[in-house]
Amino acid sequence: MKTVNVSGLKNNPSEALRMAHDDIVLVMNRNEPDALMIGLKSSKIIDLPGVRKALATALFKDGDLSLARSAKLADLPLADFIAHVSRLGIAVINQCGEDVRQDIDTLDQWLKEA
Repeated sequence: MKTVNVSGLKNNPSEALRMAHDDIVLVMNRNEPDALMIGLKSSKIIDLPGVRKALATALFKDGDLSLARSAKLADLPLADFIAHVSRLGIAVINQCGEDVRQDIDTLDQWLKEA
């Protein structure tokens, strides 16, 4: 196990990430253990069944990844990922009524011009 303190993590995060590729990294904050960094590829965690899909779903649900990037992380075609999150009750499109009305108006205008 390797260690890095919070200030070292702030100053050089890439070094901590490199260390996490080889071993578990313990992040220390004021001489107290605060967090663990684990390299997903080197630990083979990312290749366990369902891990990619679960990680992608959580990141999409929290708004940290786009739909397309989440599908790529899950290693699924976009349509399959959309079906997956829809089955879980996670909204694929998050728009208010005014946004939808504006989109419909834009579409109507575009269709009239075509």
